[in-house]
Amino acid sequence: MPWRETDAMRERIEFVVVAMQGEARLSELCRRFGISRKTGYKWLRRYRSCGSLRGLEELSRRPHYSPGQTSEEVEARVVVLRQRFGWGGRKLALCLAKEGIILGAATVDRIIQRRGLVGPETPGRGATQRFERAGPNELWQMDFKGEYRVRGQQWCFPLTVLDDHSRYLVGLYPLASTQATPVKRCLIECFDRYGLPEAMLLDHGVPWWSVTNGHGLTHLSVFLLKQDIRLIYGAIAHPQTRGKIERLHRTLNRSLLGRGLPDDWPGFRHALSVFRQEYNDIRPHHALAMAVPADRYRPSSRPYRPNPPEWDYHGDGVLIRLNTQGCLDYHHHRYFVCEALAKEPVFCKEFDDKLLVTYRTMNIREIHLATGRTIPMVRPAHPPATLSPMS
Repeated sequence: MPWRETDAMRERIEFVVVAMQGEARLSELCRRFGISRKTGYKWLRRYRSCGSLRGLEELSRRPHYSPGQTSEEVEARVVVLRQRFGWGGRKLALCLAKEGIILGAATVDRIIQRRGLVGPETPGRGATQRFERAGPNELWQMDFKGEYRVRGQQWCFPLTVLDDHSRYLVGLYPLASTQATPVKRCLIECFDRYGLPEAMLLDHGVPWWSVTNGHGLTHLSVFLLKQDIRLIYGAIAHPQTRGKIERLHRTLNRSLLGRGLPDDWPGFRHALSVFRQEYNDIRPHHALAMAVPADRYRPSSRPYRPNPPEWDYHGDGVLIRLNTQGCLDYHHHRYFVCEALAKEPVFCKEFDDKLLVTYRTMNIREIHLATGRTIPMVRPAHPPATLSPMS
């Protein structure tokens, strides 16, 4: 089976685990996975060099040395002029040329963006390429649109659920908080009406990501996994990963402000209902060749199951149920796995004096049996340090 782009990390892990178990010759194993022996040796070398399956993660393609990179002194001058005038790349390039500094307008714009100096009235350049899933319900995006003040010292957090292919606004709900319980109720309503998506794209925020359990899973994300929905987490500090829903939020905010921001709950419910109907059925969408999202959307054939069946795991391994704290008892030792998976069965596969813990389709933890060290298989990256955006 050839490498599949969306599951590349999972394929690498499976290849290395089987290879380290010594169940097959390497040449035979490479044929089974549809890769060359050179690729197989590369993944084994990366694993052995790191001593962990984390060594199989995609490496940065950024060159170690960039001879054409703009010097720190020139970048500092761009920052000074940007903070003084607030101009974009085209005007600043002319200003720099008068000082004997020759830079293209695009280069100046990249410096402005890299230094975090893009103000609210000077957005960055639009994407040169657009990516979308081939059909409806292959991917939904979900997020909150900030917060709006409601009469009585309360806040409204609009929850948005968007189909990636059609831009159809599957759900738009005014919520009083970002807690998991009301979000789950809204999702069940979406699932009952439109069926289940194959995957959902989320950010590293509550209530679908946790920074306290060492992995990120929450009770809400486990609920989604039980419905056989694959979870995809966008990169931190890269909102373009979720560009469609970010664009939706700008349109929503402009509509709410333009019509007069509601100040009570009935007003918000009515305003969001009107916006959703117009967005799906009336407003032409440039990325859809001026069609409306409703023209391209159709419900999913996958029904919501209130009581999903147990997952059927394949391959060599053992099924173990975690305790009430999300810990695993294995060979008279106890290892922490994930508190959101408390009392859930996980699949454990031993290899190379390590244990790979999997829940349904997601690899959760790598446990080093000799030292007791545990490594989460999914964790967010840290955002780069940037200057404060211009006010």
